[in-house]
Amino acid sequence: MALLWIFAGILTLFYRQNESAIIMRIVLLGAPGSGKGTQTDAIIARYGVSTVATGDLLRAEVAAGTELGQRAKPYMDAGELVPFDIVLGMIENGLKTLATTNPKGFMMDGFPRDLAQAEALDQILAKINQPLDLVLFFEVDYEEIVKRLLGRGRADDNEETIRNRLRVYEEKTAPLIDYYNRKGLLRTVKGTGTIEEIGARIRAVLDEIA
Repeated sequence: MALLWIFAGILTLFYRQNESAIIMRIVLLGAPGSGKGTQTDAIIARYGVSTVATGDLLRAEVAAGTELGQRAKPYMDAGELVPFDIVLGMIENGLKTLATTNPKGFMMDGFPRDLAQAEALDQILAKINQPLDLVLFFEVDYEEIVKRLLGRGRADDNEETIRNRLRVYEEKTAPLIDYYNRKGLLRTVKGTGTIEEIGARIRAVLDEIA
């Protein structure tokens, strides 16, 4: 029996050290200014996941001259929003590619932004057999966010604009908190404190599935 426990301990240590065994599929969720972008590089460095950014996917498809890229290019050239069905097609292609090129997983930030997008993402992930492991929600008080963004000193970060962005987030994206919570995927991280303190809270959550 003692040998079995020793063997089990060795296997546990091996899989924790062997990064190729890590499969992590996560969505980052939080209001603009909640600190998601600040922590992204640290998450990538520690866990080796790839980010899925819709803007990057759009540009890559256009550069490659794919059918989706050709359909998207006129909208992008005109500065208009690319139709939802084209964006979804690019996300599906991007996730399929990552499933074969990076077994460590992916991290989505900026998508989904509303319930319709979340449901569409669920369908894509089911289709390619890549279910989410968790959704990491950065919880920060709105007044703290206003203070943070005003402190950046950017010309487009005036208080009226910031509060309008938060209203849009509250209307469109905040309902995803309940959506993912009902699915048992939501994990909340307090997004206040130093960068190191917030990073430690994130690691405590992600290490559970790594």
